[in-house]
Amino acid sequence: MPADDRLIVALDVPNLVQGMDLATRIGDAASFYKIGLGMLTGGGLALANELKQEHGKRIFLDMKLFDIGATIEAAVRGLAQYDLDFLTVHGDPQVVAAAATGKGGTNLRILAVTILTSLDRADLDANLIKPGDIHQITLERAARALAAGADGVIASPQEAAMIRALPEATGKLIVTPGIRPVGAATGDQKRIATPGQAIADGADHIVIGRPIWQAADPAAAARAVIAELPPRRA
Repeated sequence: MPADDRLIVALDVPNLVQGMDLATRIGDAASFYKIGLGMLTGGGLALANELKQEHGKRIFLDMKLFDIGATIEAAVRGLAQYDLDFLTVHGDPQVVAAAATGKGGTNLRILAVTILTSLDRADLDANLIKPGDIHQITLERAARALAAGADGVIASPQEAAMIRALPEATGKLIVTPGIRPVGAATGDQKRIATPGQAIADGADHIVIGRPIWQAADPAAAARAVIAELPPRRA
């Protein structure tokens, strides 16, 4: 039986060698991996290509791109050559629109970052983000990003149900980091939920890193997460 691709395992390790070792240990317990900015200089793109082309895995490249439109368009056009599945950009409408142009007719899905799950209202104040409820701001950013051409959004599981209810979210993806299995440590995440709750609230995919790769048996940990997920929606 193929692994449930609603689970995306974050390969939050320093380099290609450690990333491939972890993916090998997980084996067929996972079919979808996230490779982030922290591994970019450690062979992250090479690992993405190897896992995709030689091992048949789906790949989420979490770069959170942010720049002027022409630069975003060029960067996304280049990354689209790798036949990856998901790519993140910041959820500002002009960034999203440029990314959507850059991907062209490829199957790359552009996911917009709303508010990072490690942030709370105090962090937004420090960053001079407008006053207001963090959930409402996330909702507004999601709606604008989707209207600008995003294929989906990255949002905390606490906002998944609200975003799923948006008219703009029809047929779009919701991917939720900040997921902690029952009994797992919170770590540096502030807006979290369990795997089952996130999916029940409207998420299409959940992203989990440390609770899996820090486990003595990462494959067993991945299977335990999948066991927490509700049946797929019809």
